[in-house]
Amino acid sequence: MPDAKLSPTAPHWLIRQATPDDVHALVEMDAYATAHASRRVFIYDAVVRQQCLVAVAAGVCAGYLVLTHDFFDHGFVALVVVSPMYQRQGVALRLLVAAEAACETPKLFASTNASNTASQALMTKAGFVPSGQIDNLDEGDPERVYVKFIR
Repeated sequence: MPDAKLSPTAPHWLIRQATPDDVHALVEMDAYATAHASRRVFIYDAVVRQQCLVAVAAGVCAGYLVLTHDFFDHGFVALVVVSPMYQRQGVALRLLVAAEAACETPKLFASTNASNTASQALMTKAGFVPSGQIDNLDEGDPERVYVKFIR
């Protein structure tokens, strides 16, 4: 059972596999995707490969997560995006719990930039622990790697 704490008053978010019909909504909520074609392609490819989970409430896509299994043959949360309208409402945490349940390996990895303190707090809240750092991806902003041991 995932150990992340979820508020009992949080809206009921349905977490499901994203479908091609969701792609437009996923791109629209992601400011980076609206400005960068490579991100739009990444989202589409993740959906087609069934690597994308989406959080939906009342028919509205609130956030999405991309889960792959190609990080040294382990599960890896490649991306978590929540619409600005739904941030700080538990959507990202619920997506991480769903990713943990869907992960096919005993370890689930994720990463974020050292400058992204909100994402680091989310990783801690979701039960991930620091697992190292990768330098030289973004100039002057190392990538912090996290792991959660799930099996």
